Amino acid sequence: MILIAMGVSGAGKSLIGEMLAERLSCSYTDGDAFHSAANKEKMHHGIPLTDEDRWPWLRTIRAAIEEKQRAGETAVFTCSSLKRSYRDVLRGTDTDVRFVYLKGSFEVLQERLKSRTGHFFDPSLLKSQLDTLEEPGPDEAVEVSIELTPEQIVDQVMLKIGLAQQH
Repeated sequence: MILIAMGVSGAGKSLIGEMLAERLSCSYTDGDAFHSAANKEKMHHGIPLTDEDRWPWLRTIRAAIEEKQRAGETAVFTCSSLKRSYRDVLRGTDTDVRFVYLKGSFEVLQERLKSRTGHFFDPSLLKSQLDTLEEPGPDEAVEVSIELTPEQIVDQVMLKIGLAQQH
């Protein structure tokens, strides 16, 4: 099984991804690590990424997912996965790729971004990300509110994907 924690910047993808990987005793990979230097530079300067910027990035993450699958490993990834077409690239035709949508209000997300340091993402891009976001339906992802504690979020995810007994 591959889990992908998704949502806009500030949703807590990295923290939740790390915690899920620990709970599942598997590897964790942050999708941001696959961004090109040019993509990171654009975001640092408050320039929204285009689909053309994102396709190579998404294909690189997909290749990493396939590598974990070939090895028979469970793994957790994080990726904003803002559009269904992006999620389609990451999912491919696999039924074992599951998305976890970390959903939050603009106000909560903005407050989190204001307090974050040392990240390449310019907080002014939050509105652009929310405008781009195509929220996944229940056919695509399990949804969890970011207003819960991180532990509660992980518990909810484990429950919703049917692995609550592993806690």
